[in-house]
Amino acid sequence: MYQPYPSTGKPVEPDRPPAPQPVVNAVKLMYAGAAISAVSLIVSLVSIGGTKDAIRKARPSLTVAQVNQLNTFIIALALLSGIVGIALWLWMARANSQGKNWARIVSTVLFCLATLDLVGVVGEPKTVLGLIFPVLTWLIGLGAVILLWRKDSSAFFKPRGFV
Repeated sequence: MYQPYPSTGKPVEPDRPPAPQPVVNAVKLMYAGAAISAVSLIVSLVSIGGTKDAIRKARPSLTVAQVNQLNTFIIALALLSGIVGIALWLWMARANSQGKNWARIVSTVLFCLATLDLVGVVGEPKTVLGLIFPVLTWLIGLGAVILLWRKDSSAFFKPRGFV
């Protein structure tokens, strides 16, 4: 059968088959990770009101201006890290759903970094709420990474010319 040249001038690439169920489930877990991260961000911002008192207790020698600056820095850092975390979950979900092998690798690296972070979180005295979100996020990441590296998932991530 005759196939005309594409109008964009780009070569026609073979269509990628639909994502296997483990990849679909991994992507769903990634969206759940983004949702949990959003809830965690909201909870941390709501509970940040007591930060100034905690700073004063930990560093009584700081001036009022220094306490205010440190408090503002902590709020900005919490906001920035929360937004970056949510964005990474969403980016990895989209890229993995499209069969991008680099995204599977980046997701695994991010999970390894989250594991190191979790070790630090567990080692610090925390409230139960301060421990629930990191552990839940880590478990979601673990599930997603396991699903992404299953045998039937690996075929989906192979370059299109070799499928």
